Amino acid sequence: MTSSPNAHAVVLVSGGMDSAVTLALARERGLACHALGVDYGQRHHSELAAARRVAAALGAVEHKLVRVDLRSIGGSALTDDIDVPDEGGEGIPVTYVPARNTIMLSIALGWAEVLGAREIFCGVNAVDYSGYPDCRPAFIAAFDALANVATKAGVEGARLSVQAPLMAMSKADIVREGVRLGVDFSMTVSCYQADDDGRACSHCDACRLRADGFRAAGVADPTRYR
Repeated sequence: MTSSPNAHAVVLVSGGMDSAVTLALARERGLACHALGVDYGQRHHSELAAARRVAAALGAVEHKLVRVDLRSIGGSALTDDIDVPDEGGEGIPVTYVPARNTIMLSIALGWAEVLGAREIFCGVNAVDYSGYPDCRPAFIAAFDALANVATKAGVEGARLSVQAPLMAMSKADIVREGVRLGVDFSMTVSCYQADDDGRACSHCDACRLRADGFRAAGVADPTRYR
């Protein structure tokens, strides 16, 4: 599916592999992509530098970084002084950040209105994920509905659409799609506790899922580990 050459989209780019592939897919459709990163107070800031690299390498029109202080409310191992577990365990893990995806999509929605963009892309995935409630189809459908009743654009009939093209893919599928699109995965950072140079810990849930994806896809893993 291709789009009008003048069509714009906002793409949430975290610096991880999923959002990189999402940006590449949006670009493949011919969209002028505006990459949005969010510094939400995460303890691993190297992903923000990765997001800039990914946006530039994959042809985003621009890259904007917005700061939201979720560390001030805490409640997550990614924003608070809580240890990151080696495995997710049962139920919703402590690496879940309360309302993170809702806040990020809300910022993307506001920017989309300003730009006149009709599509917002995010890399959430419901197959190989860590149990986060805001990575499910029901969440994306609910936010899509909200976008069209809570905005000037939606009320005036310019329908907005939230796209989650990786929703039903496994991590191996995402790796293969990235290879097809020419994504350089060595630029990306997925680890929940990457160091300042972006080197991964190798044992958190995000590292495990990433490594399993490359292994299942039969693709060499370019991740730098410390």
